[in-house]
Amino acid sequence: MKPFTFQQFTVNQSEDVFRVGTDGVLLGALANISDKKRILEVGTGSGLISLMLAQRNPDCQITAIDINEKAVLLAKENFENSPFSDRLSVMQRDFKNFHNGEPYDLVVSNPPYFDENSSAKDAVARQKIELDFSDLIRKSSQLISDEGTFCVIIPFESGPEFISESRLQQFQLIRKVNIAGIIGSKPKRLILEFSKTEKVLIEEHLTIEKSPRQYSEQYIELTKDFHVFGK
Repeated sequence: MKPFTFQQFTVNQSEDVFRVGTDGVLLGALANISDKKRILEVGTGSGLISLMLAQRNPDCQITAIDINEKAVLLAKENFENSPFSDRLSVMQRDFKNFHNGEPYDLVVSNPPYFDENSSAKDAVARQKIELDFSDLIRKSSQLISDEGTFCVIIPFESGPEFISESRLQQFQLIRKVNIAGIIGSKPKRLILEFSKTEKVLIEEHLTIEKSPRQYSEQYIELTKDFHVFGK
């Protein structure tokens, strides 16, 4: 498959690993990484999100995990070929059983969100086969520090379920980004950020396109340090 070229790094892709997509770019650009030193990405795929976070925060060390061996090998290749290779590592792990020493300042994930179905395409990456919302939330609550945060991108309609599950694990919703595909449409994605410490909720709105195949000024500004945009 054709590599996806960003301004500071290139993401090699594979038919066997979930490809670069808008969800990953949004999470990589929007996750709050201020003062984050230790970051864990769950389900890294090609490594895109970790690469974006490493570019945004030169002081962080990022561990990426994936249950798919082919994804781990691909992410390792992309990490090693990037300018941030000394701050990125990847391991093949099942998140439900993951342990790795000190707590993390941020756990971030673009998780599987479709219920199990007959589609074989990217099944583990897209369907709740190996990891469902409850497992992701529960394990994340065990791994983040007291001042750490947990950040995900999910379908808009899954928001109430995810927020409710998170409350059961003593997570407080502190940020919510409603993402619409095009001006005038209903939101289709949510970025949710949680903390163990209660804070004032920040709610934001983002529209990706102003017309079909024409990015909005919001999206261009958000991703100006990543996308090539015709250069």
